[in-house]
Amino acid sequence: MADLNPFTAWRRLLALPNESRLKTVAMAFLVSAICAVLVSGATVVLRPIQAANRAAEEQARLEALVAGIPGMADLLQRSGGSLSTVVMDLARGSAAREVTPETLETALADPANWTALQAGQDIAGLGQRPNFAQIYLLRDGDRISLALLPISGAGYNGRIDAILALRGDMRTVAGLAVTRQSETPGLGARIEEPAWLASFAGKQVSDDTGTVRFSVARGTASSAYEVDGITGATRTGNAVTQIVRFWLGPQGYGPLIDAIRRGEF
Repeated sequence: MADLNPFTAWRRLLALPNESRLKTVAMAFLVSAICAVLVSGATVVLRPIQAANRAAEEQARLEALVAGIPGMADLLQRSGGSLSTVVMDLARGSAAREVTPETLETALADPANWTALQAGQDIAGLGQRPNFAQIYLLRDGDRISLALLPISGAGYNGRIDAILALRGDMRTVAGLAVTRQSETPGLGARIEEPAWLASFAGKQVSDDTGTVRFSVARGTASSAYEVDGITGATRTGNAVTQIVRFWLGPQGYGPLIDAIRRGEF
C-alpha cells in the first residue's frame, strides 16, 4: 500500500529536481494559495479600520463645513455642540421607522432597499437610489436651522460625493464639502478647492415656487441661483448641477424639504 503520509509526500516533492514540471506546478499552486489566504485575511482585518478611517474623514469634513458657516459655531455650542443624526426614508420624507444609523449599512446591503431610476429621472447618473439616507440636522429650539445632506452622482471621470448644507429655509446654501471625486487634476478636480466651495454660501437652490434652479454657470455666475464655472471643466460643472438638482428633487430630499417647510419635521 502506498504511503499516504502528507509529510512523506511533501519530502518526496521537495526531493524532485527543480526542473520537474510536477514540482514547478505544485510550488506555484502552493504560493498562490498562501497569497490568496494572506490577501483575504488582510482584507478582513483591515475592513473595520478602513471603515473607521472613512467615518473619521467624513466627520472631519462635516466639522470643517459647519465651522466655516458664519454663526454656526455659536449655534452648535448653544445646542449642545453636535448635530443630530437621522436616517431618512427618502420616499416618505420622514425619519425611517426601522432603520437606524447603526443598521443602515446592513439595510443598504439588501437590493430590496434600492430603487431603480428611469432614464428621465436619473439626471445624476446613479442608476439606482438608496431608499434610506443618513442626514445631519441642527435645531435652534423647535426650528431646524441647518440640514447637512449627503449627495452623490456621476462626474466626468467617476463618482462625486459631497455634503450640501442648507439653512433652515431649505433654499439657501450654507456650504458644500466634496468628500470624494476623481475628476481631472487641475481641471474638474478643482471642485475641492476651498475658494470654489466658498462661492456656494448664500446661493439659492430654488425659487419661490419651489422649483430647483441651482446651476454651475459656464462662466461667471449671473444670478442668485448660480456659482461660477471652472475654466476647462464644463462637464464636471454640469455634473455638479445635475447632482444637486437630483437630490433636491422628488427622487431625493424633495419630500423631506417639503415636510420641513410645512413645519412637519
